[in-house]
Amino acid sequence: MTWTGAADAQRYGSTLLEGERVRFRALEDADLPDLVRWWRAPEWAVLQQILVRPRPEEPVVETFRNWSKSERSGEVGFSVVDRASGGLVGHVTLFGAKLPVRAATLAVMIGSEHVGRGYGTDAVRLLTAYGFREMGLNRIEIQVHAFNDRARAVYRKVGYQEEGVRRDATFHDGRFHDEVIMSALARDWPPTSSGEVPS
Repeated sequence: MTWTGAADAQRYGSTLLEGERVRFRALEDADLPDLVRWWRAPEWAVLQQILVRPRPEEPVVETFRNWSKSERSGEVGFSVVDRASGGLVGHVTLFGAKLPVRAATLAVMIGSEHVGRGYGTDAVRLLTAYGFREMGLNRIEIQVHAFNDRARAVYRKVGYQEEGVRRDATFHDGRFHDEVIMSALARDWPPTSSGEVPS
């Protein structure tokens, strides 16, 4: 949309960090206990991390602080909160974007007690739109364990396409597992309501 004045710019700014169910905001110290608890839970770590292991609190806190600095032009991180209640439900980040390719990797974590309520779908959709509309990205990718069928379904629903498999890329429970690479491109965004990308 071509802006014709300040009101158009302000309208864009007022909706940029809000989805249907969630809102993005800066990390606050009060978020850290929940984020650490969610990150350290083994039953959820196996879906997101390379190696499930007990980790001290401080390195996990520093990880979330680093992901949330949003100081470099190619990286942003936000706490995800429920729009209605303002309660923390997770964390998202885009990282690794550099010129000239303008490609970033998306990471999302929704707290265990908030899974299955649409927060993840809305957060991925909102962060993807932010990456294309505000950061000028051309490509956003996510790497997901092939066995994480719920996450893959969310990414497909939002408009990400599976483009490849890294065979035997992760190791859990005494065997190797594939990792699926999924991506969204700016030229295909937003997907239509049927999930098809515009031509």
